[in-house]
Parts: sequence; structure tokens; C-alpha cells
Amino acid sequence: MQTIFDFNRSDNLIINKIDSFSKLLKIESFFLLFKPNNNIYKNILEKDLIERKIEKLMEAGLKNIEITWSNNKSWIDYMKKIKLKFPQLNLGSASILNKKSIEDSIESGLSYSMMKFWDRDLQNYAKAKNHLLIPGIKNIKDLKEAIDLNCKIIKVYPVKNKDELINISQYKNINFIAAGGLSISDIKLYKSKGYKAIVIGDKAFKNKDIDPKIYECLKEKSN
Repeated sequence: MQTIFDFNRSDNLIINKIDSFSKLLKIESFFLLFKPNNNIYKNILEKDLIERKIEKLMEAGLKNIEITWSNNKSWIDYMKKIKLKFPQLNLGSASILNKKSIEDSIESGLSYSMMKFWDRDLQNYAKAKNHLLIPGIKNIKDLKEAIDLNCKIIKVYPVKNKDELINISQYKNINFIAAGGLSISDIKLYKSKGYKAIVIGDKAFKNKDIDPKIYECLKEKSN
């Protein structure tokens, strides 16, 4: 009986995390992906610069930010600091590739993680740890595997090179996120295709600063 109870409790934890995440997708149509290099962990000025950018974005109304996982002993401490400083931020890790990246994300207290490429074993590992891992898929075979594992939030990456057999309109009970080479200008296009949100990475920045169009988009949303 104890085993059954634990299994049900585990399922409920994941369901609650999926529900909370899905509600945020209704509020905001994009995620910003920060990809700091390893120098950030030694350079206080670079750390402060990113924190000021996050603070400014949150003041403008941004909710969703991802930071790329790094196999660096200072990564966990840095993520904990960001989490503590911005408790209202829906903060997650990106480019999840292995079990260590899952463990580091859990230790950092992150709300979710996004997988780079589909890995069935890694998805099962995250579920066993009660951690919300959003799979990254680009072909129909991986999509079917993710659905078989009851994934309710799926990232299509890289969306511009996805399998032509993938028709997200066929899957009404799944929230799809588009990612890979997208900018703030792509939101309307992908929303019209049925995606709940997009991930904006390198194109979120203009001359190392946040693209002004992102602030414009956040301002329009708040009006």
C-alpha cells in the first residue's frame, strides 16, 4: 500500500507543476533564454549586469526566464541567488542533457527544466524525481514517445526544421512551445499556428542589451 501511495503522490506533484506552468503560458507568450558563459561565475560585473537585466524585465512584467545549465560548480550557487533575489520569477534551466543537469536544477530549487533533445531515459529520471522536464522534440517518432510518457508540455526544437509530419493541431490536450532561432517578432506567427509560447534566445539581445521590442511587447500586454 505504501508503494501505491507514493506513486500517486508523485503523480500529483507533477500534475500540479504542469497545471501551474500551463497557467503561466496563458499569461505570457514567451520565455527569455539567457546563455551566460563560464566567465560570469568569476566576474562580479557580469553577474550584476545580468541581474540588472532580469530586474528591469520583471519590472516591465516578464515572468518566464530560462538560464542554460552549465557543468560548473558555481552554477547551482548562482541559480539559488537569482531564485532568492527574484522569488516571483518563473525560473528554469535550459539545455538539459544528463542526470547531473537534472540534479543540479532540483538542488537549485528551479520550477522546471527544458530538454535540448529528446531522451526517454532522462524524461523518466526527471519524473521519478518529481521534476518538471519539458522535452525537446523535432520528429514524429520522438513526439509519439513523449506523448506515450504522458508529457503535457512539449517544446518543438528547432521548430523551423521540424518533421513535416508533426501537426500540433492534432493534439488538443498538449501545450506546445516553439524554440530555435526565434525573435519577439515571431510570437504572432507561432501563436496563430497553435503554439502557446515561444523561446527567445540569442535574438533577445541587440548589441548585448535586451531587444527594445521585448519591452514594447510587455508594455502592450500590461495596457
